[in-house]
Amino acid sequence: MGFDAVYYEPDVLNYQLGQMLYHKYANLPWRQIENHNRIAEMTSAHNRDFPKLKSHLIIGTRKTHRYVPNHKVSDWLVPYTSSGCRAMCLYCYLVCNYNKCAYLRLFVNREQMLDRLLKKDAVAQVPQTFEIGSNSDLLLENTITDNLRYTIERFGREARGRLTFPTKFDMVTPLLNLDHRGKTIFRMSMNPQEIISRVELGTSLLSARIHALNEMAAAGYPVGLLIAPVILLPNWKYLYGELIDRLADELSVKVIENGFIEIILMTYSFVQNAINTEAFPNAVQLLDRETMTGRGRGKYCYRNDIRGEAESFLREKLSRRLGTMPILYIS
Repeated sequence: MGFDAVYYEPDVLNYQLGQMLYHKYANLPWRQIENHNRIAEMTSAHNRDFPKLKSHLIIGTRKTHRYVPNHKVSDWLVPYTSSGCRAMCLYCYLVCNYNKCAYLRLFVNREQMLDRLLKKDAVAQVPQTFEIGSNSDLLLENTITDNLRYTIERFGREARGRLTFPTKFDMVTPLLNLDHRGKTIFRMSMNPQEIISRVELGTSLLSARIHALNEMAAAGYPVGLLIAPVILLPNWKYLYGELIDRLADELSVKVIENGFIEIILMTYSFVQNAINTEAFPNAVQLLDRETMTGRGRGKYCYRNDIRGEAESFLREKLSRRLGTMPILYIS
């Protein structure tokens, strides 16, 4: 994974992971910063510079460890070892939080973060599930840090509950032989290949994602798939019907018999639209004022009647082709 510069908080070099990254990227310019959240040259950059910012690597320590209750596939959303991403999905919700500064940030104090998570797991009345991948794509991050090996095996040894994370990437080989003890739920995000190519820029092909999910199931991991985000382009019924047919034909028996499904319809924002208009002027237009309506401050979602039609279509198609896989929710 190519970067052009590293921006770092000086105390990261006091950590083992910080030293590893320093040697790994010794050939790049290292530029000292005071705080990974406030890098003036990046916050002041033009929207058109969004792809360029993605080529920078930011390294710091995570200071905020606020756990957010969740009631979907986990009990808690947990800030973990990275935020942002190298990919450039045109709908990415992290852009809503970080604006054009949704570049990859690595946090080197992983021992501190996992210690805290294990303590919360230990005192819970019943085993808890922790979503550690809501701020980044940890499978992509793992190609840089090897953090998932450390996390999955230590959690497997010491915890009662479970971890989970989603991904749009296929680099699962380093995880296949880990001693996970069934305590990490692996979830793969799926979309039609046309949407991956036009909207999920820089992510793995659909065929590679399917293969990776099959491999993880074969390695004994609990697995699920996300059809997310559902983007209602004019030919959406054809695209998602074809996707479900392909999943039914290519997913392994182990995935189909033991996995689950999550479905999330796209939410878009004026921030994303402003950045995409300047950074990707020839990209597909995701804001459709005929099918979308305002949702909160500066956000757009599909109208209730449109959402209802999509939900009915997906439920019916999935029931016929992947009926053994429960749909946990549609949001």
